[in-house]
Amino acid sequence: MAKEEPKRTCIGCRESLEKSKLLRFVLDPEGTVVPDLINKLPGRGAYTCMKASCIYKACERNQFSRAFKTNVPVADPEALQAWVIRSMEDRIASYLALANKAGKVVSGSDMVAEMLKRKVSVKKLILLAADISEDIGNRLRGLADLHGVEHVTLFTKDYFGELLGKGLRSVVAVQGDGFVETMTNEIDRYRNFLRGEGCAYE
Repeated sequence: MAKEEPKRTCIGCRESLEKSKLLRFVLDPEGTVVPDLINKLPGRGAYTCMKASCIYKACERNQFSRAFKTNVPVADPEALQAWVIRSMEDRIASYLALANKAGKVVSGSDMVAEMLKRKVSVKKLILLAADISEDIGNRLRGLADLHGVEHVTLFTKDYFGELLGKGLRSVVAVQGDGFVETMTNEIDRYRNFLRGEGCAYE
């Protein structure tokens, strides 16, 4: 029988959820609230839903001081939200760089289109730049849908090129079960946070 995942309560809305569905925060040595996306930083943790409004409420109601049982300087909710987003983007970028180093990345619209047409039975994830041209984007989304490959819009052509050590890249394909599963999970958390999902509070 699978072990039940421990639950924690969001300090913003008071909803109780599994730890993996929440954001963990800790205090750094200077007593500043910092996000702990991988749940491994030392010290007492405080949790919010994967939702910006819960971060706002936690800050407005001084819930971090209560959670940490010490006087915590009131955090700027917008700065804290931006820090979470930036940390999530950095994690996605680091996994993409690792996949590229392992030879599990194909980039460029023509190369990715050819890869999709080969129908190789390897798990894939297509990442489309937010500034990809409409025609190329629609063509690649159609090909991905035709072959049952998940696709998401993320980052920019310039940033993809920077991460891969190449010029502008409008589309990137990641292959391999391990990399695809990990990146899909990280991207889901990121998109859920941006959309404000993961919490019943309104």
